Order: sequence, then structure tokens, then C-alpha cells
Amino acid sequence: MNWNPFKINPKGFLGIDIGTSTIKIVEMSHLGKRKKLDNYGEMKAEALYEKPFRTFEKSTLSFSNRDVVRALSAILKEGGFKTNKAYFSIPDFSTFFTTISLPTMTDEEIPQAVNFEAPQHIPLPLESVTLDWQVVEREAGATSGQETIKVLLVAVPKDVIQQYQQIAEATGLELLSMEAEVFSFARAVIGEAEKNQTVSLIDIGARSTTINIVDKGILRVSHSFDTSGSDFTTVIAKGLNTEYAEAELLKKKQGLLAESGGVKETMLPLIDLIIEEIKKIFSSFYQAEGQDVKRVILAGGSALMPSIVDYFAKNLARPVEIANPFANIYYPPILEDALKEMGPSYAIAVGAALRGLEE
Repeated sequence: MNWNPFKINPKGFLGIDIGTSTIKIVEMSHLGKRKKLDNYGEMKAEALYEKPFRTFEKSTLSFSNRDVVRALSAILKEGGFKTNKAYFSIPDFSTFFTTISLPTMTDEEIPQAVNFEAPQHIPLPLESVTLDWQVVEREAGATSGQETIKVLLVAVPKDVIQQYQQIAEATGLELLSMEAEVFSFARAVIGEAEKNQTVSLIDIGARSTTINIVDKGILRVSHSFDTSGSDFTTVIAKGLNTEYAEAELLKKKQGLLAESGGVKETMLPLIDLIIEEIKKIFSSFYQAEGQDVKRVILAGGSALMPSIVDYFAKNLARPVEIANPFANIYYPPILEDALKEMGPSYAIAVGAALRGLEE
């Protein structure tokens, strides 16, 4: 009798991350009480097109449904994925986060209060977004004795949701749910041991960097800005007068190694810009909440640059580690090295798939 540890469980789920330049898919299922990696795949935009999947339009990143459907269909077909039940992650730059404070009230009254407060905090017409929220903290007032309820408010433009629905339908996927990618990220890399800590999740993506703070398992801060991995490559190409593709290879091979010479020097101003932004956010969070970030987890392709972890740890004066979303997932040992290298860029897709296994 042949036993195949990689055999697909029909009750598996897909986690799908549509990035700026790459689409990633992870298929996972249960193996007894363990979570099991069944399949994974990705496609870079450059394999099909001369442009990324997402482009800047109206101060946001939108994508071409046709291009994404073509790429997604190719991954699903060529990869031999077995299930069509999918969870999609929505980029943080397409999502609005804020925390609001409400006076003491019953749980039944909170939804109405949130809808009343939302227009004052969301920079879009309320009718154009879908709202979600969760209570993150209840605390007694220092002087009034009244309880204050802190609520995390999340708003996603309805046209973004419609795009994902159209893509799922065109590719024959059953769209079970969508969520902001930070929630997928957190689910993938924060284990039980860290759920009582204050952790920062930093995703250095191809087109943007997102700094998140998760306190006791709850998202408290999410801030995105434009400095990104592609900017590192661009400054290397200009500074060393080389082609973009060659600059990308130099970035991945040399990174911030002391002997990397011009590669390190050209990137440092951008790296330092990200670090200063992180420090500001950490300081602001400490002043507002009295909580200090204890550890930092780096994700995104640039997290694997040589010496970047040491540089961040030194300048942030905190432990810094690379995201490893496969740490508590079963997979054939032969994949160990490949998954370790893939981890930082697959964290969001893994977290989205994990949602299906946890619901």
C-alpha cells in the first residue's frame, strides 16, 4: 500500500494573495489535528506582461481584472490545485483602518454607534464602502469612572470587493471570504506564545511598506507608505549604472553586507527612511497606549536581503526575525530549504488559507 503524505484532502482551502508584481496561491488542509501544506504556486507579472498586475490610479493601486484572471487561471491549471474554495487577501493600501472610542453602552447598541461615528473617521462616502469592526478594549475612565470602549473600524471600498468577486467568478473559484492582508499576515506568523505580546509586523512589499502593531493578538495600528522593495532596486540601478534586472540580483545577493560597497550605500537612505517611520509609529503607540513593541517580524521579498535583519535589530534596539509562516505546518521535509526562502513572501497567502482551517 502506497502512502502519499502530500495527498490532497478534499476539504482543503486556497489562500490567494494578489500582489503588485506577483500572485501567490497556497492550498492547505487538515492532517488529523495538524495543518498541512498541500500545494503552492505563484506567477510574476513579468512572465506574462511588460507591466505589473497593479498600477497607480487615483492615488491607489488598482489592477486589471483580465490580466489577473489570466495569471490566476494559469497557476491553478498548471499547479494542479484540487479545491476551488478560496480566501482572498485585500492589500492594506486598499483598506482604511482606524480606532474609535465609544462611551459605555450595551453590546446591542455598539453597531448603531459605530455607524454614527464612522463618517467622521472614514475619508470616503459611507455608501461607497463596506464596514467591519471589532471591540479591541474596554477600560475604565481614570476620572469619570465610566467605561470607554475602543473599537477597531475597517472600511473597504465596495468597488474593490466587486473586483475580487468578478475575478473569483471568472476563474471558477468559490469566494468564501476576503480580509485585509494584515489579518492574514498576523494569523500566519503570530503563534500562541506571542498572543500576549506587543508585536510589530512589517511587510516590505514590491510597491509599498506596511507597518502594523498587534497587541495581545489584536491589530492596533496599520500604516502604509510608498517606500518599497522596487525602490531599493531602482536606486541600485541608477547608482551603479546598471540594468534593473541586474540591480535586482545584486540586491538579493549582497543586500546590506559590509563588503557590498555601492549596493549598501545606495540603499541605506531608503532603509533608514523606513526605520525612522517605524520609530515614529512605535513612539506614538507608546505615548497613546503605554505599550512598547517587544519584537519585530519582517515579511516581503526584501526581508531576505543579507544583513537586513541585523541592521533593523541594531537600529530599532529590539529582536527582529524573518517571518516563517510554515513553522507550524506539516510539509514533506524535502521542501524545508525552499519554504524557508519562500516564507517572507508567502506569509499573507498562508494566513488567508489558514482562515479556512480555523473557521
